Amino acid sequence: MKLVIIESPYSGDISTNVAYLADCLRDSIARGEAPFASHAIYPMVLQESKKEDRIKGIVLGYQWMSRADLVAVYQDLGISTGMSAAIDRAKDLGIPVEYRSLK
Repeated sequence: MKLVIIESPYSGDISTNVAYLADCLRDSIARGEAPFASHAIYPMVLQESKKEDRIKGIVLGYQWMSRADLVAVYQDLGISTGMSAAIDRAKDLGIPVEYRSLK
């Protein structure tokens, strides 16, 4: 089973983006993958509005990414700045990046 980092938008319209993320996770699971979405977990305990916390969350997510088999970028709602940085990080780590759409 592939370990897959899910990249999708979070900030902005958070309720819409979290609902979209749930669909992305379901899609990944249906593909037989084990998905992980740090951008949905860490904001529960870190404050996105605090720069220090946001950076900490990004660093923690990158630690998980370093162990992933694939980064799946769900792009129906666009690619945010944070997603773009994660794509660059995955490429630097030599982790394959796959662009996906649910529509």
